[in-house]
Amino acid sequence: MDKTDLPPGGPDDLPLSLLEMGCSGRFELITQPLPKNRPLPPHSTLPHGLPPTCLDLKTEVEKRFLRDPAWLTVHDVDDAFHKFLKISTREREVDSLLHCSLSPLHSGLSVVRDPTTGMLLDFTEVLLEDTGLSAKNSLSLQRQPGPPSESLRGSNTNYPFLPAGMEELTLEQIQKKSELEEDIDFEKDLLTVPPGLKAGMDFSDKEAKTTKSELNLLSLLSTFDDVIDALPEEKEAVSRKEEPAVKLPRTNSLEDLGIKDSASSASQPSANTVRLTEQKKRAQQEDKGDNKKWAVPVDISSPCGDFYKRVPDPAFKYPFELDVFQKQAILRLEAHDSVFVAAHTSAGKTVVAEYAIALSQKHMTRTIYTSPIKALSNQKFRDFKTTFSDVGLLTGDVQLSPESSCLIMTTEILRSMLYNGSEVIRDLEWVIFDEVHYINDAERGVVWEEVLIMLPEHVSIILLSATVPNAVEFSEWIGRIKKRPIYVISTVKRPVPLEHYLYTGNSTKTQKELFLLLDASGNFLTKGYYAAVDAKKERTSKHAQSFGTKNVSQHNTTASQDRAVWQTLLNYLSQRQQTPVVAFTFSRTRCDENARSLTSLDLTSSIEKSEIHSFLQKSLTRLRGGDRQLPQILSMRDLLKRGIGVHHSGILPILKEIIEMLFSRGLVKVLFATETFAMGVNMPARTVVFDSIRKHDGTGFRNLLPGEYIQMAGRAGRRGLDATGTVIILCKAGVHEMGDLHAMMLGKPTVLQSQFRLTYTMILNLLRVEALRVTDMMKRSFSENHRDTQAHEKRISELRNTLSSLPPLDTEGQLSDILSYYHTITELRITTETLQRAVLESVNGLKALCVGRVVMVNSCQHHNALGVILQVSNDAVNRMFTALIICEKGNEEAAGDDQSNKAFHHIYSTTLFIPEGPCSHTVQKLKLQDISAITTKTLKVIPERIIDNFNKRQQPRFRLDPPGQAISTATQELLRLAEANPNGITTLDPVNDLHLKAVDVVEAVMRHRVLQDCLKDFHCIHSPTFTEQFARVQERMSVQEELDKLLFLVSDQSLTLLPEYHQRIKVLEALQYVDSTGAVQLKGRVACQISSHELLLTELLFENTLSPLAPEESAALLSCLIFTQNTQIDPHVTSTLQEGIIQVLSVAQRIGELQRDYGIAQTAEDFVAQFKFGLTEVVYCWARGMPFAEIAQLTDVQEGTIVRCIQRLDEVLKEVRHAARIVGDSVLGSKMERASLAIRRDIVFTASLYTH
Repeated sequence: MDKTDLPPGGPDDLPLSLLEMGCSGRFELITQPLPKNRPLPPHSTLPHGLPPTCLDLKTEVEKRFLRDPAWLTVHDVDDAFHKFLKISTREREVDSLLHCSLSPLHSGLSVVRDPTTGMLLDFTEVLLEDTGLSAKNSLSLQRQPGPPSESLRGSNTNYPFLPAGMEELTLEQIQKKSELEEDIDFEKDLLTVPPGLKAGMDFSDKEAKTTKSELNLLSLLSTFDDVIDALPEEKEAVSRKEEPAVKLPRTNSLEDLGIKDSASSASQPSANTVRLTEQKKRAQQEDKGDNKKWAVPVDISSPCGDFYKRVPDPAFKYPFELDVFQKQAILRLEAHDSVFVAAHTSAGKTVVAEYAIALSQKHMTRTIYTSPIKALSNQKFRDFKTTFSDVGLLTGDVQLSPESSCLIMTTEILRSMLYNGSEVIRDLEWVIFDEVHYINDAERGVVWEEVLIMLPEHVSIILLSATVPNAVEFSEWIGRIKKRPIYVISTVKRPVPLEHYLYTGNSTKTQKELFLLLDASGNFLTKGYYAAVDAKKERTSKHAQSFGTKNVSQHNTTASQDRAVWQTLLNYLSQRQQTPVVAFTFSRTRCDENARSLTSLDLTSSIEKSEIHSFLQKSLTRLRGGDRQLPQILSMRDLLKRGIGVHHSGILPILKEIIEMLFSRGLVKVLFATETFAMGVNMPARTVVFDSIRKHDGTGFRNLLPGEYIQMAGRAGRRGLDATGTVIILCKAGVHEMGDLHAMMLGKPTVLQSQFRLTYTMILNLLRVEALRVTDMMKRSFSENHRDTQAHEKRISELRNTLSSLPPLDTEGQLSDILSYYHTITELRITTETLQRAVLESVNGLKALCVGRVVMVNSCQHHNALGVILQVSNDAVNRMFTALIICEKGNEEAAGDDQSNKAFHHIYSTTLFIPEGPCSHTVQKLKLQDISAITTKTLKVIPERIIDNFNKRQQPRFRLDPPGQAISTATQELLRLAEANPNGITTLDPVNDLHLKAVDVVEAVMRHRVLQDCLKDFHCIHSPTFTEQFARVQERMSVQEELDKLLFLVSDQSLTLLPEYHQRIKVLEALQYVDSTGAVQLKGRVACQISSHELLLTELLFENTLSPLAPEESAALLSCLIFTQNTQIDPHVTSTLQEGIIQVLSVAQRIGELQRDYGIAQTAEDFVAQFKFGLTEVVYCWARGMPFAEIAQLTDVQEGTIVRCIQRLDEVLKEVRHAARIVGDSVLGSKMERASLAIRRDIVFTASLYTH
């Protein structure tokens, strides 16, 4: 094609040019003339996110010259100099910052081939869908991947992927019409010719005999929703009739429209319409299976015979025969289902996890394995690394091979990956949650729930847990929020049974005093218990004879007594080859003391000693010289050589790992450990010993819960090595109560409970994304598990149907005030009931209800009848009163529980019941609510005689005997009272007579009087049809009330946490994290980056508290966010640091007061008190390079805690660094980096032994 030459632009040509805008593919016309040879300046739009920044020269030079030795070659000086010139003479190009990435193409080319020969014929242009989707504007998996740097952790400007189970539209969304929808009148303007067809069908009336139709057109049309959607285009062709059309709301569910046959809509619906809707509903229920259970318990009692047939080519082969529960789980995994495996300790849950990892490697997808504790993550990393080589680890401070197919991480990191839309989620097939019972943890349990709610649809879930009683309920919750079945597999018994003993020995003479308390088959042997008590008693009495009486306290023993017990027991166990032993002690100091006191105990052979020595030497080589001489390491080295170990949070992490590894090799014979050892580390022993069965849980001392006991005792018994596991409880001071022991050993383990709470990070992360609402998150939490919305929705539609089918109310003329009469009566009844309750629950009220008191009885059988009390039961919960009541002849028998007791007496009157015929009597048991008033009168009665006489006359042969003297007298007295006061008898006034002075009682009494006076003014009572109409009102109102209640339950208003959510939003608004419309502001974006104490940290950032501080000082100041213990020693700090501390406290005080003002329950003092400054001096000195041995001298906090604290501080510094970048404060960012470098050294940041 020839090139066309355009003439140069003349003066009358318009200066037009096109400009591409942003990255969304829009164009703009520019009409002003452009300067010569200049590119078009980009106008207005830039892509979302932060503008790119330019590294300043200084940092680049620093990075190249000072940090990268390979760059400056010592030999080739000229080359280096040229490189340097290239960097230093750089010109600033401002335009390069304004670069826009190209918008994606909206179309692609597709090939047209000849169907027979396959020859290429042509290319056609195809429009592509979803091209504008990116991580900044869409939740879809179809969106474009983000930049590679963000693929692992995501970015806090990304949208998350759409969580499973969040897709369904709400009713309001369905009922909102889109632009294309119009109201279609199903009666009038229906098409006769379907769109696209030439001929149609004539529906007009042919004057034939019409039979009563059982099916209305609408019910047919509802199944062809798509046909109806296509109607509007053809609307114009339809001839419209001029009558006003009845508008119906569009909806996808028939039940929402209370629609009846057109014939019957005017009058009452015919019976068959109602029957039809019933049938239709039943059919729909069967179709939908709305009531389906999401949790499917799997039967593991019968062997899985055809396993190898069903899985001919397993992804992972085990060297041993699998248990039934493992086979069942694997079958479910092969079908890509989610499972919940609740198995006893050491039953082999890891098999399920390993199989899932192998499957995902076979499918070339990824698996994430999350655990609650970092130590457990490290350990699993080592285990899986040996099994599958392709394993990565992500914890707060370590990141190893993140591109692997199996990633091990803590749950917090998975949560932030989900919120930040990490690309890893795309390839994810399985998420394995280990130790799910950790969801009960008050502090971190909420993270599990957030992760479970946020996981997208394509991810299957594997939950591994110790045995929990409500596994099915928990799985039901997950299944319901994820809309997929969860298979629950639980083991019946432990593979290695346990025997529980009591031990009372404390010297060589008594060392064999071991009494079996619970045998391997679970029988509780009281004989063993009493034998232990006797053994203990005998010794105590001998002691008491020789030294006079000394009361031995129940819980405390001296150190020497302790030492004697341990010495004796451990000698005895090692003689009987019962090692290794884990001794659980519930205090860290006690652990250390017990281990130290066993100076003469040596449990290892010389070969084992040399093995321990070489392992220690090898492991400690990674420490610097000075750190190897730390007192804790030296004392532990001495203990370890004798086969004794200590494991608790105060021990240095590297030592803990050494001890765990030696223990799993069987070289540590006795391990004194705290409860955390049982929680995190999967290390079984032969014997478990409990030093005590009481522990301090942060508030006070209590006995161990069955769940805790089982978790710890479950460490006993190694599969394949021991026939039974031994659990020993020491009786040091005395034998524990039998009831306590029984409850602890045989009680139900703790149920999984929701610890869901709202955090500011969660609220801000969800507010960032318009499509996700915080209320959706709250609705799906386990704490709201009782909300069965589907069942409610179904019931609501039934009630709406019932309402529309009820006969209309007659509210004309006299009956015009019948509705307000109904409301007044209802309120009166409720007020009366509250008063009754208040009277009967008060001391004076119960005193008044003594034998002989005359009361007014109102029940389904009696109306305002007088009775006299004969007996009062002692049961305080359901107190019953036996009373003699007057009644009509022939009405003595108590009516069955028929509906009439639901209806209350509509004409509220105080007129007493006086029998029309001869007066009869009955003796009945009354509940509190049957007694409507206590009168001022009492009668002298002989209760026993009356009751005996009445009971005797209930027998058939004495049926016709005359009543006895006592009954006749009482009946006559009651009748006389009733006839003397026909219009009401004086009753005890709750306030004046019974002296109830509570505000609500006084208000209720006054309200009661007002309401009773109101009743006289109503006209409707005089209407002849009143009774019938009132019954109708009552029926309609009861349906309406139930409907309102259900609508409330389905709505967001009934969420327990909703008020707190509104309070927290107000706090965020007041601090300007979000604006009044709920859009997240800059401060809110910063807070999203921070995982804990987000408000305080963000405020400190924006108030520049950290600016005047040196890097070491800012690290020291931020340690208050992590450290949680109280210390006895006050830290000595610099004056600038002291000012920083005061500023932190004042900001905390301000936030605390603001929260309190908006109604959040936490007091300002409590909020401030959670920041502890005990480690500021330690961190300050550490950052300035002081050796660890000297730092440990500065404080009473144990070494392990210090290390853990500084490690977590590094994570906080990273978060602050990111936050500073968002704000654009590069000085603070580099300061945080320096602080981070200063604390990352020596023993604190020694790499874990498990990861090398």
